Amino acid sequence: MTPERPYRYGVVAIGRNEGERLKQCLTSAQSSDLIVYVDSGSTDDSVVWAKDRGVEVVDLDMKTGFTAARARNSGFARLMELRPDLQYVQFIDGDCELAEQWPERSIAFLHTHQKVCAVFGRRRERHPDHSLYNELCDREWNVPIGEARFFGGDVMMRTAALTRAGGYRDELIAGEEPEFSVRLRAAGWLIWRIDEEMTLHDAAIARFEQWWRRHVRSGYAFANGAHLHGSPPERLWVWESRRAILWGLMIPLIWIVLVVAFGLPGLLAFLIYPLQLGRRILRIPGTWRVRVQLAFFELLSRFPESIGQLKFYRDNLLQSRPRIIEYK
Repeated sequence: MTPERPYRYGVVAIGRNEGERLKQCLTSAQSSDLIVYVDSGSTDDSVVWAKDRGVEVVDLDMKTGFTAARARNSGFARLMELRPDLQYVQFIDGDCELAEQWPERSIAFLHTHQKVCAVFGRRRERHPDHSLYNELCDREWNVPIGEARFFGGDVMMRTAALTRAGGYRDELIAGEEPEFSVRLRAAGWLIWRIDEEMTLHDAAIARFEQWWRRHVRSGYAFANGAHLHGSPPERLWVWESRRAILWGLMIPLIWIVLVVAFGLPGLLAFLIYPLQLGRRILRIPGTWRVRVQLAFFELLSRFPESIGQLKFYRDNLLQSRPRIIEYK
């Protein structure tokens, strides 16, 4: 059984200076009942282009700083103000494009699975061959099919569930989707990843510096998530936080102490890294090339993640407003 109108849904897109990517994004959502685009201070023609095509535009007040969470909440509030009858909302980042069949199939799944409040599919990188970093992103997004703990920035949701849960946390600069997922599951809802194409995403990561900053942001999200929901039974990102501190901070400090204390023999402690690399290569599925790449960058990511952890602890200790960590 499918809904009488499988396309009866609204779209909330967020972005800034996305250019052609935003045009592709909003064009792909034209079959929806209403599109709300939340702009966070674009200096290109994004706002004018969107308005000219009948898209409802919300100019996010940047005086209190930008977070994707606040942008999504603002867009959803406007969507519900204009169309309170809509039962579903598709959140999408402005650098993504919806697959043609995704709205119908995702809503059909929600219609037949009443305990599921959020559904997502396969997000693919538009240009995985443009850089190794883009390719890594594409692999990262290929998560298992079935019940999931979290969803990401692109997701089809029930508006009623979102409203009752209170939406995203405005103040989070990263990891707002997993944090929201925790609260939704605590309220009795399920989250599902289905075997359908959902979006094309343009990561546009061409430089090592961008990759590094992206993982600094991940580390910050891990620390923040553990701070908010680290207690049992959820223990959100507790292991990920400890892992980053261990490999990215504690082991290097111990290594330095051993070198200072014992001289050249202390360098042997560094062997723990190639040993860990070899262990992960043997455990990761795929071709030899894929195994080596994933294992190497997985281990390397612990260093920027640990920096993100320290940034969170600093902000939390000083009670200072966190600043968004951008990578493009």
